Amino acid sequence: MVATALLLPLNAGRAFTAQQFFFPLYLLLVSFFFYAWFWTHGGQTLGLRAWKTQVLTLDMKPIGWKQASLRFIAAMLSWGFCGLGFLWILIDKNQLSWHDRLSKTALFFIAQDK
Repeated sequence: MVATALLLPLNAGRAFTAQQFFFPLYLLLVSFFFYAWFWTHGGQTLGLRAWKTQVLTLDMKPIGWKQASLRFIAAMLSWGFCGLGFLWILIDKNQLSWHDRLSKTALFFIAQDK
């Protein structure tokens, strides 16, 4: 909502139309930077924090921007194939999705603090 509110003054306060192709691209870019920033700075979005999971490399190290980019692009492709890349974890021996495999990352559960 904030990302849209920032652009509304540039569109005379009116809703964006289907002919304004830049708006979906802008939202995709905002989404990328949101996820990539959190993945590269602690490995957790707010949702991952609530589930006590973290995005890390396969050897459990923090990911970089290149891996975050690969993960984001592959996740978009996974959705583009009707979610098949996400369902892949059901048959993968290591329970990795397409974007995990391509970016060499995975979700790991964080040990509970005592």
